[in-house]
Amino acid sequence: MRAISEIAMTSDAQAVLQSWSPPLGVNLALGLTVIIYVRGWLRLHAVFPCQFSFWRLAAFLTGMISIWIAIGSPLAAFDDVSLTVHMVQHLLLMAIAPLLVLLGAPALPFLQGLPQLIARRMIGPFLRWTHLRRFGHRITNPAICWLAATFVLVIWHVPAAFEAALRWDWLHELEHASFLGAGLLFWWPVVQPWPSATRWPRWSVPLYLFAATLPCDALSGFLAFYDRVVYVSYNSAPRLLNIPPLEDQQLAAALMWICVTIIFLVPAVIVTMQILSPQAPRLAETTWSEAGAIETQQQQWGRHGNDGYIAAIEVAPLGMDERIRQPVAKRA
Repeated sequence: MRAISEIAMTSDAQAVLQSWSPPLGVNLALGLTVIIYVRGWLRLHAVFPCQFSFWRLAAFLTGMISIWIAIGSPLAAFDDVSLTVHMVQHLLLMAIAPLLVLLGAPALPFLQGLPQLIARRMIGPFLRWTHLRRFGHRITNPAICWLAATFVLVIWHVPAAFEAALRWDWLHELEHASFLGAGLLFWWPVVQPWPSATRWPRWSVPLYLFAATLPCDALSGFLAFYDRVVYVSYNSAPRLLNIPPLEDQQLAAALMWICVTIIFLVPAVIVTMQILSPQAPRLAETTWSEAGAIETQQQQWGRHGNDGYIAAIEVAPLGMDERIRQPVAKRA
């Protein structure tokens, strides 16, 4: 608390905050995303309370809050004056928010939350597009997901790219978007949200997560033990808490190493326990093309209730298991 109060009272911090303004576009986009998801989740929860439980809603909302903290809150005002703050942003966008968003199983709630006209005439045909299905199949290969996340992590921490992102706002926004996108790709094989299909055996997930710690450990070790400030812009930046730039760099490196280790260790342990214990019910696995098939049934859906869900479940080879089919059949 003392450290926080010092930040609030320093003239440097006040000047930084005064020069910052809330990003209206980001806040509107995040708010609209939450509204669409919640609308769809409420409809699905009424029919599938086990598959779309409250913990999924909580996970998704927490993920969206994490994104807002990273790029929409006053924290973003300090990313060009403190490497530690910048590292917090990167951890939120790549390691924390994507995991929580995917745990919310967002695909079906989004499809249900959109207006029927948009879902039927725009989203459905788009999801049935052959090139999209092929692209989705290739890009969600775990090897591609791991390589994409590693590439994004490394390339944006190259000093030239990092400094350029600090100078140009559009490049900084691209950096944030790439971290979030790479994070979603990275966590996709781990969470396997609908409409994913198992590509590698489940026992490979702990090894996948362990391998992901290696580039993070290498980067954090370099930042921690290098005897000079890597990103020279921070030499002339205002000093918060009177921390010299080199110590701020070491603090950022320690934060990255500790947080990444914990964030990756927890799901690795959970997956290992799941492998060693009886499998728990989860959302049915299907394919990218089947997501489009669901949307073609939107024209049969009623405005208020379960007729739409019955139509969606009855689409021929969706592959949904009996745990999902039975409650619908009873209500029908």
